[in-house]
Amino acid sequence: MRHSDVKTFVFAGVFIALTILLTYVFSLQTPFVRISFGFLPVAVYATLFGPARGALMAAAADILGTALFMSGAYFPGFTGSALLSGLIYGYFLHGHELTWQRIALPFISNFLLIDLGLNTFWLTLLYHQAAWTFVLSRFIKGAIFLPIHILLFGMIWRPLALLLPRWHLKG
Repeated sequence: MRHSDVKTFVFAGVFIALTILLTYVFSLQTPFVRISFGFLPVAVYATLFGPARGALMAAAADILGTALFMSGAYFPGFTGSALLSGLIYGYFLHGHELTWQRIALPFISNFLLIDLGLNTFWLTLLYHQAAWTFVLSRFIKGAIFLPIHILLFGMIWRPLALLLPRWHLKG
């Protein structure tokens, strides 16, 4: 195994742990809406290591977090959503100059496609209720937190990018 592969696995483990902590431990959860900052480690990892690795890291964090902290049955749809989120972050952010417009694209995409689209669909399957019962609360949460998510990522990425040469990583 090469040194770069080991480094990637170590970073994946750290970012999986951060994702789980920020998603399941340090979050507010209702049956239909979760307020957390678990998106940050996923977005940063996908920015550093690309869409494929970002997708796998996000899926692994979802599976492990669900196994450790959820009392109900595992639902693979949400793992698919996590995988797609990591893929979207990596596609838009990895290897690009990160302007505010560039940073906003994956967050808006994730909000529309994953949060309002797929996750609402998964909730309708799980709770046997019409999608409109979930959409309004999820839309309000997203409208409030979308600019906060974009701003937080930008605020974290700027100083982190200065450390990347020291860690021999590209952003």
